Amino acid sequence: MQWSLTSMIHRLAAPRTWALALLALSSTWASAQAPQADSAPPTAVAAPAESGGIRSANIFEIAPDASTDPNYANQTNAERKQVQPGNNAPMWRDVSKGVTGYSSLPYPEAGNLIQGFVQYPGSRLTNAGEAWRQVRNNWLIPYGGSLLIIVAVAIGLFYKAKGTIPLHGKETGRVIERFTYVERAAHWVNAIAFVALAVSGIVMAFGKFFLLPVIGTTLFGWLAYALKNLHNFVGPLFAVSLVVVIITFARDNLPSKEDITWLLKGGGLFGGHEVPSHRFNAGEKVLFWSGVFLFGLLVVGSGVFLDKIVPAVEYTRANMQVAHMIHAAAAVLMMVMFMGHIYMGTLGMQGAYKAMRTGYVDETWAKEHHELWYDDIKAGKIPAQRSANSPASSIANQAAKA
Repeated sequence: MQWSLTSMIHRLAAPRTWALALLALSSTWASAQAPQADSAPPTAVAAPAESGGIRSANIFEIAPDASTDPNYANQTNAERKQVQPGNNAPMWRDVSKGVTGYSSLPYPEAGNLIQGFVQYPGSRLTNAGEAWRQVRNNWLIPYGGSLLIIVAVAIGLFYKAKGTIPLHGKETGRVIERFTYVERAAHWVNAIAFVALAVSGIVMAFGKFFLLPVIGTTLFGWLAYALKNLHNFVGPLFAVSLVVVIITFARDNLPSKEDITWLLKGGGLFGGHEVPSHRFNAGEKVLFWSGVFLFGLLVVGSGVFLDKIVPAVEYTRANMQVAHMIHAAAAVLMMVMFMGHIYMGTLGMQGAYKAMRTGYVDETWAKEHHELWYDDIKAGKIPAQRSANSPASSIANQAAKA
């Protein structure tokens, strides 16, 4: 009889084996201690009756020579069942190869339980589900989270060192309309939607690291569930408002030759005087075309795909995985860029928030921060009051008092 190591371990570990061994040992010790008589026959020890219950079985013990069959590696699951019941290796081998069988997955992946092999940027060559997991857990989460923290700390240090950029001259009391009502409405709708998406996205992606240990699993579970639904419903609002923002501000964000000087001098941020610029400086234009246009459209496109609201598209696992990776990477880069924008529009510059809240800026502010735009207004090339619905004087007076 052939014995496998697994079989020997099973037999040695079985309680019945140990009971028999102890019984035999005690019987031997008792017979050695008892007085021996020449005429007395040896005492017979009755073996215990077989106990009931389920006995474990080793598939290789059932047919230990099954692997000697030349066709062993090519057997189907039905053929393997005849020689080694319970050995489903052929089935799982087919599953890992992506062989079509039956599963409850919807069309067009019905019957395909495990995806085929692929290598995404940052992953090993493995099945697509595992490759996506490696990209998410090894790249998007650690490096994306680190980038957000680094930028936040850098902004805090910059504010501590520089503080709010003040006006160097006195306000004149004469105001210029910088943003119309439509422009401000488009901006604020998009900004509020962006903040809601950013907060909910950060909690869903990174919340288990900094929030879950504080509030516990139950509250975190409810919070993540609520924010997930908020994220899904606010997404389409952000998409529509983003398109409106792009159409509204694209013309004034077109590149000009003066932008090169602004970029070479860093906008004068570390000097004592800002570099002259038009309505939007080169830094704002870079933010617009990269953060709003490029990353914004990538986030919206991938997000709409993940919401499954794009018609005539196959929502396979592979497509959803690629969409998620694009969505997460673009969202982190977009958030990083807009952290700087939010800082400059609130704490970073005196009068910047007021401009977007009321739509008006003082002439001194316009001259110091956007001198070329101010010169065009003074030359009559651009009207100081662009809104046609409200009298300029009334709105200007309200802005001046604000």
